[in-house]
Amino acid sequence: MTEFWETAFNNKQEMWGLNSAKSALIAKEFFVENHVKTVLIPGIGYGRNAQPFINNGIEVTGIEISKTAIEIAKKHYGSELHIFHGSVTEMSFDNKKYDGIFCYALIHLLDSEERKKLIQDCYSQLNENGFMIFTAINKNAKQYGQGELISKDRYEIHKGAKIFYYDQESVNSEFDKFGLFEITEVDENQPMYLMKCQKRIENTAHNNVYKK
Repeated sequence: MTEFWETAFNNKQEMWGLNSAKSALIAKEFFVENHVKTVLIPGIGYGRNAQPFINNGIEVTGIEISKTAIEIAKKHYGSELHIFHGSVTEMSFDNKKYDGIFCYALIHLLDSEERKKLIQDCYSQLNENGFMIFTAINKNAKQYGQGELISKDRYEIHKGAKIFYYDQESVNSEFDKFGLFEITEVDENQPMYLMKCQKRIENTAHNNVYKK
């Protein structure tokens, strides 16, 4: 995975442009409404999705596997971003708790055990009543079912990029016990789910809401 992303960022640099993803703008609105002051972004890349948070006075910390991506982020955002170099599978990188976590288009690149660990690690770094927002590709994607089948709903289309395609059942299975309370569909040039979770110490069950 390190080699895959290092090669990608070396060759393509700001491959997704500098505009933030639609999901990042949605997350920003939600975090601002809920007075989130600190955000952790696992898989921050070169930082394009950090900008909406920074613009609204939110302190952003990232995690990124590619040194090249980190250098690009420093070029654009300088000291406004603190980024840990390493894989999200090696979380946590500090003992800090965050008000919010935003994880964009990353979790579907991991295998089953890695996905479980990422969700647990993110949840562990949330302050009480903090929020985490994940986005992941779903089975409505045109390429679902293409390439080499690795495991259930997980395919390798390009060498080194193995993608797990979510449905509502797998979202609920992986996120329910971590305070999942809303699933939304978002079009990011690929059909994706946006999952919102909240860390509550009391055992208060949420009624999960699915929104189109």
